[in-house]
Amino acid sequence: MKIKPLGNRILAKKIEEEERRTPGGIVLPESAKNDKVVRAKVIAVGSNEKIEVKEGDEIIVSSFAGTEVEMGEDKLLLVKATDILAVIEE
Repeated sequence: MKIKPLGNRILAKKIEEEERRTPGGIVLPESAKNDKVVRAKVIAVGSNEKIEVKEGDEIIVSSFAGTEVEMGEDKLLLVKATDILAVIEE
């Protein structure tokens, strides 16, 4: 099965956060994680020419934005381009 986003929508794969540790080596509990934003990698982009991201970009979206879709073991997000908060550049 293949999903193609339409218009100003973007399909992205969620990037799961690894176990968090402080610089001293203390493991932080699940409740200490930032649940307000989600990191994801863009898999497909809709047909709107004004979308500023491309396939392969890592983005940050609000945790309540978009629709979560599961394909096999992958957790995908279908979000509007306006719901993207930032592009991660390294």
